[in-house]
Amino acid sequence: MENFRKVRSEEAPVGGGAEGGGPGSSPFADLAPGAVHMRVKEGSKIRNLLAFATASMAQPATRAIVFSGCGRATTKTVTCAEILKRRLAGLHQVTRLRYRSVREVWQSLPPGPTPGQKPGEPAASLSVLKNVPSLAILLSKDALDPCQPGYQPPNSHSGPSSQTTAPTSKRSLGEPEAGEGSAKRLQPEPRAAEEERMA
Repeated sequence: MENFRKVRSEEAPVGGGAEGGGPGSSPFADLAPGAVHMRVKEGSKIRNLLAFATASMAQPATRAIVFSGCGRATTKTVTCAEILKRRLAGLHQVTRLRYRSVREVWQSLPPGPTPGQKPGEPAASLSVLKNVPSLAILLSKDALDPCQPGYQPPNSHSGPSSQTTAPTSKRSLGEPEAGEGSAKRLQPEPRAAEEERMA
């Protein structure tokens, strides 16, 4: 592939239905028409996505939001959903994972003919069909069916303000933890050093 460059990438047509679906199909068939759909891309800024999502969910008319991402954007999709769940308590979640077919078209780099190509013919191109993971996460203010696959009930704690404080470890008191080597040489207390000199 070193002598080729990617010309374009397009979603390959797949039969309809809940599993395959095209770019406009939603894995949630019974979604309310007023739901917000956030398409997370690889280059999307989490800050911008969450600002819009939080403002949308603050409106009483908005009852659900869907974050969807494909390929390298799946981790960012999960991050957005988890942060929003922490900001807004009581959200029910349903997660759906599916695969999308993406067709990539590659064209040969050198303008000259490739081996076996006659002069005057267009540059050789290569078409690659990939199955890319796609993730869709539905967050709803209303209760959802707990029997459906991928359901998660709302968190029992209500945001970051209710986190319990961690117990103080020996390390925070200046003592190394068990099994932890000390690279620094321990210095005697100043008072102890004076007592040793007087003795």
